[in-house]
Amino acid sequence: MARIPVRKTYKLYIGGAFPRSESGRTYEAEGANVARASRKDLRDAVRAARQAFPGWAGLSAYARGQILYRVAEMMEARRADLASRCAGAEEVDRAIDRVVWYAGWADKLAQALGSANPVAGPYFNFTVPEPTGVVGIVCPEEPALAGVVSRLAPAIVSGNTAVAIASRSRPLAAIELAEALATSDLPAGVVNILTGHKEELAPWLASHMDVNALDLCGADSLAPDLERAAADNVKRVTRGSPDGQSLWEIAALVELKTVWHPVGR
Repeated sequence: MARIPVRKTYKLYIGGAFPRSESGRTYEAEGANVARASRKDLRDAVRAARQAFPGWAGLSAYARGQILYRVAEMMEARRADLASRCAGAEEVDRAIDRVVWYAGWADKLAQALGSANPVAGPYFNFTVPEPTGVVGIVCPEEPALAGVVSRLAPAIVSGNTAVAIASRSRPLAAIELAEALATSDLPAGVVNILTGHKEELAPWLASHMDVNALDLCGADSLAPDLERAAADNVKRVTRGSPDGQSLWEIAALVELKTVWHPVGR
């Protein structure tokens, strides 16, 4: 008798686990049934990101870079699976190389974005970058994999945690990526990925009072309303590149803290 293969079900990625939506809803995308996240799922994802933030931000920059490099290793090991969920091997290679590129910046951010400032007095004055907190990300519709990586990597390399709303039309690459994240050394809750309808989820993400920054790369026509909602708790708002890499993508999601210290005798 011919064997019936087990079909994969695509769930959410929250707090290092893969739950179904609490609503039980799914929607069809790319020939598969995909979990359709609810407002409750989004709240759970923000809570997981907030709980993970102190530990992730408290790691040394070197350790964060090594963990991101491990993410790239896990993506390399799943290269064929990832390629089947996006435009192909070239996009996967670009995404992996991008993770490695951002990993290399982890312990160089302080030198590149910080400074030693001249002051009129017997003090040292330093400006140093610090993570903003929980970052909400509305991912672009395309490219399916590189678009998610391009927004997640610059957000988390500095110590932020993230809640990302994946592409509605091409969500499978994001969940395939989540499986690579789950088998890497990335602590649970640092990255949380929701699938579903952006127009339903993004307003709650923008207005959530425990989200500190918002990346509206894939928000499109929703962006003006989301910016207004983000203003209620003075979220930092940016619109990153859907498929690019730059130090300034990292800089958009950090705060610069200035420290004074007296000159010792």
